[in-house]
Amino acid sequence: MEDPYSTFYLLNLWHYIQPYDFWLIQKINQDWSNSFFDTVLPYLRETRTWIPLYLFLIFFAVLNFGKKGWWWVFGVILTAAVADLVSSQLIKQTVMRLRPCQDPEVAPFLRFFVRYCPMSSSFTSSHATSHFAQASFFFYTLYPIMKKWGYVFFVWAASIAFTQVYVAVHYPFDVVCGAILGTFLGWTIYQLYTRKCGKLSIDSIR
Repeated sequence: MEDPYSTFYLLNLWHYIQPYDFWLIQKINQDWSNSFFDTVLPYLRETRTWIPLYLFLIFFAVLNFGKKGWWWVFGVILTAAVADLVSSQLIKQTVMRLRPCQDPEVAPFLRFFVRYCPMSSSFTSSHATSHFAQASFFFYTLYPIMKKWGYVFFVWAASIAFTQVYVAVHYPFDVVCGAILGTFLGWTIYQLYTRKCGKLSIDSIR
């Protein structure tokens, strides 16, 4: 049974956040737009766009770290699965927020670049949660090898999160919370991986 007090507080939370979210999504979707973003960003959010990156990282880990590499691949899969479970199956099923592309009071003021608008809750952004979880896991596990370049993973995740707002399927607050959640989940899986396999290092590369 739904808790009326929780519903009351959530409605008040959205009522407080909505003006700021609406202002910022309009800025991103309208005022900060350009033809290059209009063409490229819709593809940026598609999983198949990043298949070459995933394959490269998998082959890199397996070829260079042997058994540890296979455990690393398992960690990547586990990170993606946990992020989806927490965001899509737990939070979205508990916290309902109408997506901007579904909101009749907001949609007329936005431009849309996706073929359909998902009916699921807007909070949290599963794209942001999943990609920041992976970026966090990549960063912490590969940092000894990549050093300063490890931060590129967070730039990658942030660009995808930004795209979710640009194409108007999520509000900024949804992707920010998804990013925070994903970063924490990725760090947690990294801790589990380290306890099981230890840290990767340049010395372990064959």
